[in-house]
Parts: sequence; C-alpha cells; structure tokens
Amino acid sequence: MGQIGKQSIEFENPPYLLSSSSVVGQKESEGPLGKLFDEIVEDPMAGQGNWEEGESEFMKRAISLAIKKAGLKTEQIRYLFAGDLLGQLIATSFGVKDFEIPLFGIYGACSSAGEGLSLASMTVAAGYAKYAVVASSSHFGSAEKQFRFPLEYGNQRPLSSTWTVTGSGAFVVSKEKSDVQISGITTGKIMDYGIKDSMNMGAAMAPAAAQVIYQHLRDFGRRPEDYDHIITGDLGTIGQEILIRLLKENDYDISKQHMDCGIEIFSPEAQDTNAGGSGCACSAVTLSAMVLPAIQRGEWKRVLFVPTGALLSTVSFNEGQSVPGIAHGVLLERSDK
Repeated sequence: MGQIGKQSIEFENPPYLLSSSSVVGQKESEGPLGKLFDEIVEDPMAGQGNWEEGESEFMKRAISLAIKKAGLKTEQIRYLFAGDLLGQLIATSFGVKDFEIPLFGIYGACSSAGEGLSLASMTVAAGYAKYAVVASSSHFGSAEKQFRFPLEYGNQRPLSSTWTVTGSGAFVVSKEKSDVQISGITTGKIMDYGIKDSMNMGAAMAPAAAQVIYQHLRDFGRRPEDYDHIITGDLGTIGQEILIRLLKENDYDISKQHMDCGIEIFSPEAQDTNAGGSGCACSAVTLSAMVLPAIQRGEWKRVLFVPTGALLSTVSFNEGQSVPGIAHGVLLERSDK
C-alpha cells in the first residue's frame, strides 16, 4: 500500500519482529511484570563505575540477548537504531561501540523505541537490510541527575511525577517471518500545549499521543474497537486521563482499549512511583516482556503501540521553555506466517 492518509505507512510486504529482549533493574523486577523480564540486574551500576556506564551496560546486554534469541551473529546485523535520554546519546554510543554495527543514533526521548521500530521497519521493508536491531535504554540515576536533581539531594517528588525505568529493551526486525508482523506505522508530530512542569511529563506528552492515535485511526479507517489494545509508552495515570478526554472530544473513545506501559510496570503505592513509570526503557521492556508474548500466543491479534516522549533539556527548561511532546505509532499484528 505505501503511504496512506496524512502520517501513516501500510507495508505491502510487512517486516517481522524476529526476537526481543528485556533487561531491567531490581526495582522493575519487584513490580507486576517482574517475572516476565529476560534478565534482572540487581546492581544499578551493572558492575560499572557510574550510572551512565551502567546504563550502557544494560543496553549492551539487551542487544546481545536479542541477537542471540534470533539465532543470529552480530555480523549479520546490517543496521542498529538506538537511543537513550542522555546528552549526546552517551549511553548508546558507549554501549554499542564494541558491536561494530552501522549505527543510526536516534533521539525521541521516551518515544525512542517507537521511532527506532518505525525507521528499522521502513529500512527492512524497502530491502535495505535483512536484519536490523532496535534498542533503547534509560536509568533512574542518570535521568534524575541530568534532568532533575542528583539522588544525593533527596528532593521530594510530587504525585504527578513518574519514575524512570532502569533497563533496556532490544528488538530484531527482519523479513523472515515470525508470529508478529509490523503492519504499518504512524509518525507523530511535535505537539506543545505549553506545559512547563518537568515533574508532570504525562500532561506534556498526552496531546502528542492523542494526535498520533487520532491520525492513525483516520489514516487506516478504523475505530478503537478494531484493536485489542492501544498502548501508550509512559503517560502514567495523569496522562492517561488527559489522553482519553482529548480523544473523546474528537469522537474516539479508547477507554476500553487503552493501556499504558508506565502504569503496568510498577505498583505505585507499594513502590512509591507516584503517577507510574517513564523513560526510554519503559515502553521497550514492557513491549518485549508483556505485549509481544500475548500477540505470539494469539491472545491479541492487533495492537497499536504508541511510545511517548517529552522533548525537554536542562537548557530549554532553565530558559523557561515549555515541554513539547511527540509520539510514534507502530501497528503490530499476529501474522499468519
């Protein structure tokens, strides 16, 4: 089919998700999805010297595991699409350099998994790669240090805040058939509703998620009930409420289909995570550990995966700028093989 509607692509010969992996920290293992993750790393620094090096190690392990689970060798991977939250993508660059795979470093903030899957899918579907790997990572310690306050400061976190997931998720995209195909993508636009609260990312990202979900449904000519689930990345409880309200105003009620990875990954009261989880790893590890297995088992037939990102930096925030948001939609379906 190719391009459809205003922002979408429907693949005539869809690529497939050949394998995936999820590597997380101890806090994530103590949440509702704890038993589903591939690897638990109890040391938050993963044996390294600081938070940032630890995050690189998480990504390195996730990529290695995804390639291994696909039955491939590193040399068979044509391209790597990877990103994180840190300045200059240092978690990625130091985490993947030893693989010696051609790299596209991407920054979509917490929507990076969706951006990476979109780009890898287009690359594979167009015949420019037989195998491509997508990876994203985040780390509570490194994210707090860069965007908010160092952990040593011991600041109080408001109820609107989310807890950055420590971990990394990786995926192998290929033309080889598997149980899950990437049938299409809907690329998001930057949406800015003027939110300036860096402790309320759900409110900043919800408009972007609403826009891309609305346009996806319009482009594909579908209704929410045509999907088993519409899954956002890390809006949390506050962002979820805003998202549902915005779409209802445009005649789409997704309240029955909506799930949010940030809500699924933690138990807010027991784990003191307030509005939920966030970070590049949040949607990636939840997709790998929870969503894809459900599609593979045939429990879900069609899912719209919509990671969400808040595009702020310490520079823009300290200069009084707002926090724009972006989201990317990836259409996942159970394949007939």
